Amino acid sequence: MIQFTVNEEACVRCGECVRDCPMGVIAMRDEIPSVAPDKESMCIRCQHCLAVCPTAALSILGKNPEDSLPLKGNMPTADQMETLLRGRRSVRHYKQENVDKAVLDRLLTVARTAPTGKNSLNLHFLLVDDKDVMQAIRTDVYDGIRERMAGEGLPEGMEFFGTAAKLWGRGVDLVFRGAPHMLWVTAPKNSPSPEADPHIALSYFELMAAALGLGTVWCGFGKWVFTKVLPHMKAKLGVPENHTDGYVMMFGTPDIRYYRTVQRDEQATSIVSYP
Repeated sequence: MIQFTVNEEACVRCGECVRDCPMGVIAMRDEIPSVAPDKESMCIRCQHCLAVCPTAALSILGKNPEDSLPLKGNMPTADQMETLLRGRRSVRHYKQENVDKAVLDRLLTVARTAPTGKNSLNLHFLLVDDKDVMQAIRTDVYDGIRERMAGEGLPEGMEFFGTAAKLWGRGVDLVFRGAPHMLWVTAPKNSPSPEADPHIALSYFELMAAALGLGTVWCGFGKWVFTKVLPHMKAKLGVPENHTDGYVMMFGTPDIRYYRTVQRDEQATSIVSYP
């Protein structure tokens, strides 16, 4: 049951919920929006209808529209958004302190609002929320790299992790950059867009983290070490067996400060003329 309800006194009969429903399951009946029981299973639970109602007259999935954030007057300006997007940096220097739990909850709430294919909403968010836990993982990984080097050897193309292990012996964390926290997002292999969805969610997470004064870095080394060098770590950390490798992001309070955006050279752009 999708619990589609309409406050008839507040409804202005505008029909916007009908027009914007991606699956076309809402229809006007006796001038009131409604969903026929035989169409409820077609609903993808996107909540467009709740968001588009101008008078907060509509509820779905038991959600109270008054609990949603209002958009009017609260959106960033284009200049503010551009500064955030162009000003975020890949941070590789972190303070050895935990991010407040309330901030972590807020970050995950935002990341979970990221779009997924067919609104499947089936991502797995694996969060390391404590620096001591991250340190234990870090130590386990470098020990595992050394053991593999001494045994069967590193996989082809992954030999550079031997250098990472040597640097760790000198106190340099090349793989995880000394970050106190980690977020690994994966998706079921049979979901509509399993490769794209984790990256979109991490992009949401990264930008919200930047807005809160935190630093992040996309950690390809972390993904490779967990899935190619030490593949047993995927199950050990709790990633579901039927999930993709997704992607890993390190984050925390930066121990470095940037003062301006960089100036990127133009990348290839072509204007489509069709046909």
